[in-house]
Amino acid sequence: MNLTKKANILYLLLPIAVLASCKNDSVSKKKDTIEIKDADLPKNVLPKMKPMGKETPLTADYIAEKKRYIESFYRKNWPNNSMNGSFLVAKNGQIIYEKYEGYSNLRDKTPITDTTSIHIASVSKVLTATAVLKLVNAKRIDLDQKVTDFLPEFPYPEVTVRMLLCHRSGMRSYAYFTDRDKNVWDRHNTLTNQDILTIMGTKNIKLEQKTGTRFAYCNTNYAMLALIIEKVTKLSYRDAMAQIIFKPLGMTHTFVLDFDKDKHNVAPSYKANRVEIGIDYLDKIYGDKNIYSTPRDLLKFDRARNSPSFLEPELLAQVYTGYSNEHKGTKNYGLGIRMINWETGKNFYFHNGWWHGFTSSYITLKDENVTIIALSNKFNRSTYAVRKLSVIFGDYPFKVKDVE
Repeated sequence: MNLTKKANILYLLLPIAVLASCKNDSVSKKKDTIEIKDADLPKNVLPKMKPMGKETPLTADYIAEKKRYIESFYRKNWPNNSMNGSFLVAKNGQIIYEKYEGYSNLRDKTPITDTTSIHIASVSKVLTATAVLKLVNAKRIDLDQKVTDFLPEFPYPEVTVRMLLCHRSGMRSYAYFTDRDKNVWDRHNTLTNQDILTIMGTKNIKLEQKTGTRFAYCNTNYAMLALIIEKVTKLSYRDAMAQIIFKPLGMTHTFVLDFDKDKHNVAPSYKANRVEIGIDYLDKIYGDKNIYSTPRDLLKFDRARNSPSFLEPELLAQVYTGYSNEHKGTKNYGLGIRMINWETGKNFYFHNGWWHGFTSSYITLKDENVTIIALSNKFNRSTYAVRKLSVIFGDYPFKVKDVE
């Protein structure tokens, strides 16, 4: 690696070192020395987090009580051990319940364990958004900066980074405009993020609605955010995510798919009837999807994201602010997170995912400091039902027939 590239990586890492304290000069100098030498974060070192408020160890009685409810829910939600995935519930960072069952690959009967990395589908958006927010925190990006500042060929001049994060750009889904017209894209060729940008800039792809007028969930937003991350960091999205998020948090089983190298080496996905789903021309796109992870790694991520030292308080408040209020209702979207805002003042934060046969659910109960993760590589809508478990931790108005 040449000195220029080392310097670029160091310039990125120093201002966004995740959760590390800068108060001790001697520690800082030692850390800088390691980074200069290795052009990387120290191996196998997870920076110590500040306490997440008043956290006390869970009692054996508390764990036993909650575990009984969760086990009952699990049996009813996935009868006859039908999940084929991984599932975890934790409070204060302490795992109350976890379950791994089925096979990551049905052909060779490879069992799913706590180290099995599964495609987390659109839960990837939460991690992509977080990398962008770390760059905002480091003053490398401004939330209201125009996308054209980073991507000059981007054809929609009014779209900002914030609009990409909260799905208010008005863009069309790349899956639609590349699927319906061979003059736009030949589906025999694998689509890339840069291809999407080039197509929008040269093929007169119209907006779905006027920029900034309403919320419309669209994967294209996060494909563009991945390109912005690459532009700002001068790293591939894969390497940038590792440097900014995965390595600092000790997420050792989390990675962005290297499509050309590993597309046949990762866990495949299956239909509900266990028929394997093959690879298609959209499987190389990243930012909106294509992160593989485990529940334990996502627990580390959730702990970090909600810690006092991860993002500036003012920025974190904007993350959990709803940006889709043009129609009265409880459903909303922040900066890379879905939410339900009830009139009682209670808020529920989560993100689901679905790609091919992969389904995923990430739930962060901020008031109760609870994390719920469910990942599966066999299509099953029951993955999304784990939100019902929130009722055993707080006053969440979900139906509770599966929790007894």
